[in-house]
Formats: sequence, structure tokens, C-alpha cells
Amino acid sequence: MFDLPASMGLTDILSLAIAAILVNNYILVQFLGCCSFFGVSKKTDTAIGMGMAVIFVMALASAVSWGVQYFILNPLGLGYMQTIAFILVIATLVQFVEMFMKKSMPAMYSALGIFLPLITTNCAVLGAAITNIDNEVSFIGAVVYGVAAGVGFTLAIVLFASIRERLEVTSKCPKCFEGFPIALVAASLLAMSFMGFSGLSIPW
Repeated sequence: MFDLPASMGLTDILSLAIAAILVNNYILVQFLGCCSFFGVSKKTDTAIGMGMAVIFVMALASAVSWGVQYFILNPLGLGYMQTIAFILVIATLVQFVEMFMKKSMPAMYSALGIFLPLITTNCAVLGAAITNIDNEVSFIGAVVYGVAAGVGFTLAIVLFASIRERLEVTSKCPKCFEGFPIALVAASLLAMSFMGFSGLSIPW
């Protein structure tokens, strides 16, 4: 998927960011992290809070997991422990985010509910960390990809939340489609719109 040079220029960074946000969007193209996508997208403000938390966790997880892989697992011949090690890294970061939000943003913490600790098992976060290692990107590339993937997650969930808010107040939705069914239809149409970026050619 990626073939990055050892030293990344501005063009490489921009290309990687566009790929993570639009072309390979984790939710709408790769269909990872759909649990929180549907669970925390009823209100835009809640979706934004979740998105910010995911950006933070995904960026730090990408950076820390890169270091764990190349400075601990590979030298010790423990590459087979990659998944477990990365999940432990993500779980630790989520605990910090949870404690911070509980103390400084209690309303947002209550609104996110169970979905905040579920970032620990969010396959999009783990997927970003593993993708960086599988494609042998540099440390800077790993951080850029982590941030951009989180931005793509946030973009998708905020767009979907704004659509769901409009659907809640409309009177033109057929009775049989009210609630979750029309949300699924909206998500599929949103995913189809992002599939249009799949033809975007990004030089590396």
C-alpha cells in the first residue's frame, strides 16, 4: 500500500495524509471501527469528542508501537508478540485519555459512556499501528499516518452524526425506515461517496 522513502518530504507527508483521510478511510473504505461509528454518532458534539480522543490515541499509539516494534520486539526476536504488545500500548493510552476526560470534561465523559474505553479494542487504532509496521514506514511516517487516520475517522463520524441529526427531525422518512435502518442506508451512501476517492492516484 505504501512505499515511502527513508526521508520524507512535504509531498510525501501530504500524500500519506490524503491517503489515510480519504483514499483509505478506516471507517468508510476499510470498514474498521464501525462499533463506535454507529454508537457515538447520534449527536455531532459527542462525535467530535470521540473523534478527538481517537486522533490522540491513534497518533500516540502509532508512535509508541513503532518504537516498541523496532527497539524491543525485533531486537529480542519477539515479533510474534506484536498484536498483544500493541493492544497493551493502546489500552494504556486509553486509560490516560479516560482519566483526563473524566476530570476535565465530565459531561463529555458521560456522553461517550462505554464507547470511550472501547477505543482499547477499536480495530481501527490497532489497524493503523500494524499497517505502519507492515509497510515499514519511518517514524515520522508512522506519526503522520496515525494522525491522518484519526482525522479520517473523525471526518467520517462527524459527517455521519450531522446526517443522523437531520434524519431525527425529518418527517419525510418512511415509517419502516425510521431509526437505525435509515442510519444504515445513510452510512452506506456516505461510504459510496468515499469510494469515489479510490481512483485518486497518489505518487510516492
